[in-house]
Amino acid sequence: MWDDVLLIAGVVLLALPALALGFRGLFRHRGYNAEVPGDRSTVVVIVTLRLVNLVLVLALSAIVLVSCVGALVKDVDLHGMVYVFFVLDLLLAALALLTYGRPDRRRARRRATPAAR
Repeated sequence: MWDDVLLIAGVVLLALPALALGFRGLFRHRGYNAEVPGDRSTVVVIVTLRLVNLVLVLALSAIVLVSCVGALVKDVDLHGMVYVFFVLDLLLAALALLTYGRPDRRRARRRATPAAR
């Protein structure tokens, strides 16, 4: 029973926020130069791979959540494959968070000196 609750908490606390941040940063790419034709194909490949990653995170999160809630309701043991899906879900969510799910750094503010005014 407690393992079901821990799996639900792991998905809700890590995978779902990673999914939201990943969709927000899906089309963000630094260093893109529109004048170089080779850059366009690279961006298409990167955005496609990011989208595949997010679809996998969404599918695995749904499978784990439905399985855990069903196991809690019916009071049965989880299948071993649910744990594998959970670990894979957390790894893909970590990939999304650490690569393109991070918010951009804010630019450093210039120090205002009273002498300049």
